[in-house]
Amino acid sequence: MHPLTQFKYCPKCGSDHFIENNFKSKRCEQCGFIYYFNSCSSTIAIIINDKNELLVATRAHEPVKGTLDLPGGFVDMEETGEEAVIREVKEETNLEVKDTRYLFSIPNKYIYSEFEVQTLDLVYLCQIGDTQNLKAADDVSKLEFIKISDLNPDLFGLISVKEVIKKIQKMKI
Repeated sequence: MHPLTQFKYCPKCGSDHFIENNFKSKRCEQCGFIYYFNSCSSTIAIIINDKNELLVATRAHEPVKGTLDLPGGFVDMEETGEEAVIREVKEETNLEVKDTRYLFSIPNKYIYSEFEVQTLDLVYLCQIGDTQNLKAADDVSKLEFIKISDLNPDLFGLISVKEVIKKIQKMKI
């Protein structure tokens, strides 16, 4: 089911004459407003220690509760990708990011409250100071460093994160 099918009323005038315009938009026959369904921005943090181990989280909540994940989350309005990944790392791990480097992006489908959110996940290599204050928080139940070569992408719950793991295992970071 296309996510736009869940939009029944025009968000501008409230009319129920809100029809499919094309694959990525709906149009209101009443007021003429066209709504385009675009991807939301999200971040993924790649944090590697000096033993070439990746910081891996366990998800505390749905979707895919209990599966492996990487720190990160949605970009807030008027926030850059860099600001978002720094904020999310702090919220989920209590670590301070000293520097970020953009690596690549990857599309994802994130189910939230039974609603499919299309995201574009921005992947950043994050440099941190020490890990003395490492603590699972927010929507993370556990944090651990795992050797990159030992990671099994199938243990990660989100489609995009599985692909990120496969990609970084092939990269020289």
